[in-house]
Amino acid sequence: MRSLRIRTFTLLCFFFILLLPWIFFVTAHFMETKTLSFEQGRLQNETLQRNISEMTQRIESDIDQWTDPVWQNQLYSALREAKMDVLIQSAEDREIYRSNPDRRGTNLSTERFSVIEDGQLLGRVLLYLPQSNQFQVMSAFVGLLLAIFVVGMEMRRFVLKPLEKMGNAARQIATGDWDVRLPMSRVTEIAEVRDGFDVMVKGLEQSYRKQAELEEERRFVIAAVAHDLRTPLFALRGYLDGLEQGIAQSPEKIAQYVAVCKDKSAQLDRLVEDLFTFTKMEYVESQLHNKTVDFNQVVRNSMDSLSPLARQKGVSISFHVTNRCIIHGDMHLLERAMNNLLDNAVRHTSAGGEIEVQCNKVGDKVKFTIRDTGPGFSTEELERVFEPLYRGEASRSRSTGGSGLGLTISQRIVRQHGGELAASNHPEGGALLEGWLPAAASGQLESNGL
Repeated sequence: MRSLRIRTFTLLCFFFILLLPWIFFVTAHFMETKTLSFEQGRLQNETLQRNISEMTQRIESDIDQWTDPVWQNQLYSALREAKMDVLIQSAEDREIYRSNPDRRGTNLSTERFSVIEDGQLLGRVLLYLPQSNQFQVMSAFVGLLLAIFVVGMEMRRFVLKPLEKMGNAARQIATGDWDVRLPMSRVTEIAEVRDGFDVMVKGLEQSYRKQAELEEERRFVIAAVAHDLRTPLFALRGYLDGLEQGIAQSPEKIAQYVAVCKDKSAQLDRLVEDLFTFTKMEYVESQLHNKTVDFNQVVRNSMDSLSPLARQKGVSISFHVTNRCIIHGDMHLLERAMNNLLDNAVRHTSAGGEIEVQCNKVGDKVKFTIRDTGPGFSTEELERVFEPLYRGEASRSRSTGGSGLGLTISQRIVRQHGGELAASNHPEGGALLEGWLPAAASGQLESNGL
């Protein structure tokens, strides 16, 4: 659909208002004169002026015959031929002669003069002239009214109506109804406003849906965390009550109760820490403290922190590296990500199992894998393993003490560093976590002396 600028539209409307009355005037002139030439109109004006002059001289020269019926009949014949009428009055405004009793009053088609002789007013004369162009003038006036009406309707159609519909759409959106249809317009400026309004509506709708999703996720997180906090708190309170009431009397029983309390408190601490980290990464645009980092050292630090838990379960952790894996990132966050991945592997690997960690530089990427000998992931778990607070019914059950946020946090940290993390099952059994991070450029290594 071709559009017009509002300036062009206004000029076209103005031109139409000027053109249509002229078309009506010319049409009326043609209907009356059967010609498009205006020369005949000029000749008619000359004839009219000549007739006015002749009638004026005749009336002024025959003052003494104004009351003569014969003279009046002769004057009447001359007036009929000239398509004129006359009213003659005395100096006292008394009517002496009127050629046409039906023609009264004064208007633009009259000629008035007074007859004076020797300084004395003898009478007054009013000539009624023929209305030669009245039909053309009336036609032009009708054309002007029609042009104004047409321009008003088009102005309403192309300018006012779209703006009115956009105003109604804005009020409809304010009520929460996003299913609005914006009007089209051939005026460029109105179309641009419409397109901008449409973009704004889509942005508001996406923002509203995103806010609704975040609110739903917030409620879900609160409900899940409340449930997860209640279980260890209930157990912790029960064992503490047992200690307080003296149920555990032997040193072995007391040590068992204390060990359970320490385990539940550690579970609570891990849950709160994971929740805090997840919330911070979800709603805060955190700044990375980027430095040149040896990723092999990051993995070793994480292995050292998980070694006590692994020895307690009888799980061995091995690390295989073939070359230097230097990256550029936040060492604290990267250690947190690897801690979560190794903690997940240790918790889901049965006693006597093994965890194998590998790290290699391939091209411009540092690739790492973590494989355990646990039961691996089910089909459903592979589809939702990185969802916040998701835990499977078997290998990722609540009995392992996980918060359901560890893998989510690790994936977001890796992505925040420009990499990616994926989960799968190893062909020989067990879970397999594979990821990569951008390797540090050679210029960064030289500037840091690495």
